[in-house]
Amino acid sequence: MDIKEYVIEKASLAKTAARKMAILNTDTKNNALLAMADALISNMDTIIEANGVDMSFGKEKGLSDSLLDRLMLDKKRIEAMAQGLRDVASLDDPIGEALRMWKRPNNLKIAQVRVPLGVIGIIYEARPNVTVDAAALCIKSGNAVILRGGSEAINSNKTVARIISEAGEKAGLPQGAVSLIENTDRDAVNVMLKLNKYIDVIIPRGGAGLINTVVQNSTVPVIETGVGNCHLYVDDSADLARAIDITVNAKTQRPAVCNTIETLLVHKDVAEKFLPEVAKVLGSLGVELRGCQVTQSIITCKAATEEDYETEFLDLILAVKVVDSLDDAIEHIYRYSSKHSESILTNNYANSQRFLNEVDAAAVYVNASTRFTDGSEFGFGAEIGISTQKLHARGPMGLKELTSSKYIIYGEGQVR
Repeated sequence: MDIKEYVIEKASLAKTAARKMAILNTDTKNNALLAMADALISNMDTIIEANGVDMSFGKEKGLSDSLLDRLMLDKKRIEAMAQGLRDVASLDDPIGEALRMWKRPNNLKIAQVRVPLGVIGIIYEARPNVTVDAAALCIKSGNAVILRGGSEAINSNKTVARIISEAGEKAGLPQGAVSLIENTDRDAVNVMLKLNKYIDVIIPRGGAGLINTVVQNSTVPVIETGVGNCHLYVDDSADLARAIDITVNAKTQRPAVCNTIETLLVHKDVAEKFLPEVAKVLGSLGVELRGCQVTQSIITCKAATEEDYETEFLDLILAVKVVDSLDDAIEHIYRYSSKHSESILTNNYANSQRFLNEVDAAAVYVNASTRFTDGSEFGFGAEIGISTQKLHARGPMGLKELTSSKYIIYGEGQVR
């Protein structure tokens, strides 16, 4: 069987499963999710062994420490994946929810209700936890899902997908509700992107190269998850001790993820006091700073280039710029932001409101780390990705973002 036939076979099975998923009752979906969670825990050693193979290959291929961190699964992370399944099971089922209802003058009764999208294709890179998060959200929202992970995580993904799909089917899910494209050839992705007959939406989750490839080549509708060129602005009225804590968290807690900051903007009036202190802490944690000329006159660091301000480093590298005003900070963000997550640290209420109103991003913060842009942190149980586009969904995508709607109309013989 060639690649095209193989992918179409998977997609056809998913389409058949999607019809059954759309009418599956909530208890069956929840029981499947809980069974999948239990299966992850009981098969933890098998998952860690498979992940060890991927980690060894990754090290041989010279993957960066940040990518290896994304790839790695251990007891704690597998327990978190299982808890994510349980969290999603505890959420309200969005399917069938009446969004609005009304009666027309001719006595037609009209309601708009939530329905599944159908078959969702998820294309992602070296993060095997996405296999579980995506499956959980798609199942609870009544969708079938086709997963296609990166070659770096193929052994982990195959093992995890097999475990959760078998557990789900035993608990009542239709065959094909959760499937993995096990062929890592890029041609498999190219086939998926053209399967309008079978796949209702494609969601890419990964770096800029993957996302751009999908957006530019797919004939299937795409929900674009975004690159995270995120900024933190320290205003002249900011609590500087708190600003150090937030900066360190936003940059170093998990530098390889999309909601970490890549540029630190500092008001000129606090730069001489703040920058030496934050640089000392960041330096002790291995962060390389690249600053503008004013920054370099205050602390020792590399010179920042135009490219640095445009880059999502996903590493322990932080661009720094001293700005003259809030206006300059907003202008910089407008020019370089990927519209993912932006934060201001300030004790000036008027400035906080201007920042919230004028900064165009999926998530805009006041006095908090951008690391909170996450489905779990928002109370969604998990997320399918962070959408930076404006049509259909924006920000962390949970259950409701994986639904559409339809109108149901009750009549009594009315004709127009």
